Amino acid sequence: MQSNSNSNGMVSDINVTPLVDVMLVLLIIFMVTAPMMTHGVDVKLPETSAPAIPTKSERLVVSITGDHKIFINEQQVEFGEFPSKLAAINQNRADQEGVFLRADDSIPYGYVMQVMGLIRQAGITKIGMVTEPEKSSGGSGGKKVKKRI
Repeated sequence: MQSNSNSNGMVSDINVTPLVDVMLVLLIIFMVTAPMMTHGVDVKLPETSAPAIPTKSERLVVSITGDHKIFINEQQVEFGEFPSKLAAINQNRADQEGVFLRADDSIPYGYVMQVMGLIRQAGITKIGMVTEPEKSSGGSGGKKVKKRI
C-alpha cells in the first residue's frame, strides 16, 4: 500500500473559522453600541432648504433648548458664564474655526441674537446656523390625485 506524501506532512492552510467568529461578534457589538455613542441636546430645529456646510474638522456646537438653556457641545452653561467659558474653550482649540449654533424653533429671535452677540464677545466671528432639511410633501405636490378606472 502506498501512503500519500501529504498525509504525513504539516498542513499549511489557515483555519479562518475562528477569525470569522470573532469578526461577527465584534460586528454585533459595534452595531449594538454605535447608537448609544451619539449624545446630544434635544433641540427642535427649524427646517430650511439650504445646502449643508462642508467642514474639515469638527466645530464647537452651541445649543439653545426650548427652555432657554445654553449648552456648549453637551455641557450646560449659565448665561452669565457663557462668553468666558466659550472664549477659554476656543483658545485651547487648535483650529479655532468657529461654532455651529443650534436653537430650538420656539426660541424668540431676540434671544438667539443675544447668544450670537455673546459668541462674538467671546472672540468667535464665524457662526454657522444649524437647521433641519425641509421635508418634501411627496410626489403629487401635496394635491390629491383622482384616478379614473
